[in-house]
Amino acid sequence: MAGRIEARLAELGVSLPDAAAPVANYVPAVEAGGLLYISGQVSRGPEGPITGRLGDQVSVEAGAAAAKTCAVQLLAQVRAACGGDLDRLKRVVKLTGFVNSSPDFTDQPKVVNGASDFMVEVLGDAGRHARSAVGVAALPLGVAVEIEGIFEIE
Repeated sequence: MAGRIEARLAELGVSLPDAAAPVANYVPAVEAGGLLYISGQVSRGPEGPITGRLGDQVSVEAGAAAAKTCAVQLLAQVRAACGGDLDRLKRVVKLTGFVNSSPDFTDQPKVVNGASDFMVEVLGDAGRHARSAVGVAALPLGVAVEIEGIFEIE
């Protein structure tokens, strides 16, 4: 039987992918003192990486959708780190979003809202979190967004 968070995801029509394996010398998650630190998850859809630079080729709306894919992958990593029991997740503590941005692009917060809004939609008040939204000149694979997270777990 699915837990409450998995049931909420199903209500929203969201299926978590398998947690992505690391592609370099790092681990996807580290648990310390009741907190779970999840490595950055890049924007990726069913067709592969979601690429492009905000302010040039990618609209704010498309960037927010890309950020949501990062949030979905963050939850997949939380589930994997919790041995498949997503209900061990107590709250989202902090998200840090990196947005592939043109020099004059200043709407990074609107882009990262795609992830923040999703966490609140899934988890309610437990999804509300501290956050940073940072513009960067480039991201791995040319992706539009990368987001890392800190989660409180039981």
